[in-house]
Amino acid sequence: MIRTLSFFWLLTFVCCSWATAAENHWPRFRGPSANGVAPDHRGLPITWTTTQNVKWVADVPGWGWSCPVVWNDRVFLTSVIADQPTRVPSKGMYLGEGVREPEQGIHRWMVYCFDLNTGQVLWKHEAHTGQPQVPRHPKSTYASETPTTDGSRLYVLFGDLGLWCYDLEGKLLWQRKIEPKKTEFDYGAASSPVVHDGQVIVVYDNLEASWIAAFDAQTGNERWRTPRDETRSWATPLVWTNPLRTEIVVPGENRNRGYSLDGKLLWEFDGRMGKLVIPSPFAAHGLCYISAGFVAETHRPTFALRPGASGNIAPDGDFANSQFIAWYQDRSGSYNPSQIVYGDYLYTLYDQGFLTCHHAKTGEEVYGRERFSPGGSFTASPFAFNGRLFCLSEDGLTYVIKPGPEFEIHQTNPLDELCLSSPAIVGDKLLIRTASKLYCLTEGAELDAGN
Repeated sequence: MIRTLSFFWLLTFVCCSWATAAENHWPRFRGPSANGVAPDHRGLPITWTTTQNVKWVADVPGWGWSCPVVWNDRVFLTSVIADQPTRVPSKGMYLGEGVREPEQGIHRWMVYCFDLNTGQVLWKHEAHTGQPQVPRHPKSTYASETPTTDGSRLYVLFGDLGLWCYDLEGKLLWQRKIEPKKTEFDYGAASSPVVHDGQVIVVYDNLEASWIAAFDAQTGNERWRTPRDETRSWATPLVWTNPLRTEIVVPGENRNRGYSLDGKLLWEFDGRMGKLVIPSPFAAHGLCYISAGFVAETHRPTFALRPGASGNIAPDGDFANSQFIAWYQDRSGSYNPSQIVYGDYLYTLYDQGFLTCHHAKTGEEVYGRERFSPGGSFTASPFAFNGRLFCLSEDGLTYVIKPGPEFEIHQTNPLDELCLSSPAIVGDKLLIRTASKLYCLTEGAELDAGN
């Protein structure tokens, strides 16, 4: 009996320790599960302002729309600092060409590590110094890719420049140059890296020679590279571990594809995704969700995929009769924000300030486009915790929404600055990046207005 009880308490301790550890990690774009949903915590705030429920605020020099990532008590973020004034990223919808010439002047590509509890800069590293060689999207920056970490090393991608690896104390371990290519409308790169089982996976779609590749996490040596017949996609890949296997899911204009962990093509299909594919795939309820919604297209699809696919899973565009497409909607995809599944519902946040809701398992519409009030435009992907759905506008205003079959805005929380980044959420702390600052929000904290 004593032995049984001892085992029980040991198991309880191990499980609680694992759960606590899991809460302290947000290692990639949209979190450990790539879906924007965080574990509930009574210390996570539902309301905030620039001072209320603010634990600390750190200044972040330069420009960057990369999202914060967290491992234990360390927060990592990137930025690019120019030695002369540069074009300020714009908000709102944009149709047309990018900034056709690279920015002028010397730029410094920076990597920062902050203390999660105080906001103090623990270390910073200047990854590269020079003049940009490629243009960019007018809403974007030269630091738009979110870093990733496996808890031992930090992997930083500056998409048209290279891949850097640091230990968590800031020591440079290796770096690999990426040859810049011409991108559609000169928008530049933006897909973030992911790390899995000793491989850092990078997708670089462009107009010249697109590819997906894996780099050895310890050495930076290229393990494999697979050409891609794509030109216009910026989605972050998903490493989808399902009951049948682990695979890499990558959307694309020409084909949505699944790859093995050694870069072999497993399945593909033409989803008629449109000219610009931006939202990143994620998994929930045993399904993988892929979407795209360029505003100039009439077909803006969402697909819910079953695991185990092989070959062309939808020949002749027959989505309805594919055994690996659980459901499909032809006009439910968004342009920039990725979708989110919270509970039994899939929510789509539209750049123009609308939200829709579908049953995540069936695709049945729950409610159509509901407009946010006050109005706003959106780039950041929605996030969720503590029974609330959050949508962060480009004005830094977060709409707090009650999930479920009725559209209901509970309140709005202002940060009063341009914001295009998705947040990180660990334990009782919500981290939101604005144009010049990184906010750490937690319930009950109060920032001195003079700070």
